[in-house]
Amino acid sequence: MQGFIKTNPIPGSDSLLCEAQGLELLETALNRAGIRDLRIPTRLEISRERLCLSLIESASGSDSQMRVLGAALATLHRERSPQYGLGSANYIGLSPQPNVKTDRWGEFFIEYRLGFQIDRITDKSLRERYLAELRQCQEPLAQFLNETSRGPALVHGDLWSGNVLFDRNGQQVWLIDPAAYYADPDVDLAMTEMFGGFSDAFYQSYDAVNPRSDAYPLKRRIYNFYHYLNHYNLFGSSYLSGCEAGLTALNETLYR
Repeated sequence: MQGFIKTNPIPGSDSLLCEAQGLELLETALNRAGIRDLRIPTRLEISRERLCLSLIESASGSDSQMRVLGAALATLHRERSPQYGLGSANYIGLSPQPNVKTDRWGEFFIEYRLGFQIDRITDKSLRERYLAELRQCQEPLAQFLNETSRGPALVHGDLWSGNVLFDRNGQQVWLIDPAAYYADPDVDLAMTEMFGGFSDAFYQSYDAVNPRSDAYPLKRRIYNFYHYLNHYNLFGSSYLSGCEAGLTALNETLYR
């Protein structure tokens, strides 16, 4: 079997081991749910230095493959876990992603997603302003997220179009590069809208199996605030406007 080799993008870290763990979590969950057309590459070799995966001959996704992806992801998101979070830390891209197991989704997302990324902002005045505004809306934000969560469910965690591969020779769809944990499944849907690349067929197919609620539009902006913060911390000021929009979304929970 031909393989695709990834070398450790964060030398000395356990990022590849965490990636392999995330792929295993997704594969196990897909198998448990009886999902066959959404697949995970085989791990041929796993070490701290490199990760060898089965090679996928990929192409642009067709509408029928987008429908497969939508229905399969929705089916996966209907499977429930006892708790949110994860028992160990992992990574989202080049950034660490802390985890604990908890029953309180809102508090988890505030502390281990938003708060963690805000603490990483190197600009002191920006960091302090964001932390102050997060504290100001902490209680209503946590309440809103707890009340509207559809989870806990296993999520990919970094579901932009670059982490989905469409089989050139069939209907199968593959997921790669996860930042997996147990969450409100709307975090995955939100991420699909951040950079685009998912067709109407995907969303229609998803909603036919596991429809989003009326709370989703506000949750999408809140959940993507995490990703904008991460991208700002990694890549700089071009993502700052997205962070500001996310902060506005947090403050809207004060007046609901």
